Amino acid sequence: MEELGLISELPIRRFTDNGAYLGLHSGDEVLLPQGYLKGNEAEGDLIEVFVYTDSEDRPVAVTERPKALLDEFAVLEVKERTSFGAFLDWGLLKDLFVPNAEMAKDMEVGSKHLIRVCVDHKTNRLIGVSKYQDFIEPAPPEFMSGLPLTGLIFDKTDLGFKVLVESQFEGLLYANEVFEKLELGEKRTVYLKKRRDDGKLDLQLLPPGREKYEEGAEKILSLLEQKGMLKLHDKSDPEEIKAMLGMSKKHFKQSIGQLYKARKIILLPDGIALNSET
Repeated sequence: MEELGLISELPIRRFTDNGAYLGLHSGDEVLLPQGYLKGNEAEGDLIEVFVYTDSEDRPVAVTERPKALLDEFAVLEVKERTSFGAFLDWGLLKDLFVPNAEMAKDMEVGSKHLIRVCVDHKTNRLIGVSKYQDFIEPAPPEFMSGLPLTGLIFDKTDLGFKVLVESQFEGLLYANEVFEKLELGEKRTVYLKKRRDDGKLDLQLLPPGREKYEEGAEKILSLLEQKGMLKLHDKSDPEEIKAMLGMSKKHFKQSIGQLYKARKIILLPDGIALNSET
């Protein structure tokens, strides 16, 4: 079935009490259950659907879109662990099954993992595979320092954050160079620092050429670049500063002093903001 795991526009062939039957390219039909119909559809209408298999491994169409299609990656959370595998939340009523044999490491309920959606050719159903390295390629030698890339944050180690780059390469953001909170599953623009000999990539969050500051100042600057303004100043309550930035008031004052001296921020009566003139 060529539509399995993909988004397709399929025509309505007929209606039953169970829903609408859509025509597949093979000539067969797939059910779009009644709950996914708006009530104003007619035979011949094209419906955009995702096709997968239900709990009894029967093909079914839904109008929802999962977090990853066939041959795509996503960071998914484990909802249930069994003796034969794990079930992960991929945004559909039926969770995505990852067999034990396809796990890169053991999975626990609540943990998040980089998953690629694949077809199990023995059962002809969609499964998840966490052995991502089977699908990773060495980055091409022509990748140059400073190149902007699309990254998916998928794991945290003692060294830093592992990143899936352009859905096919592996990179690393070093922990001592990250001054903001990153979430697993977050997509970010990252910048190439260096291509290593093994084809993996050293990455950074900042575009090349931007001056780096002391860790506290860098954290404040990163937040300001996201928000534009922070309602914190040298008269703010120490607990308020700690709750928002995770630093002491003394460290905060030193950091904003460094940024003010570099003309990166302006001081407002009720906070600090980026200096738009730099």
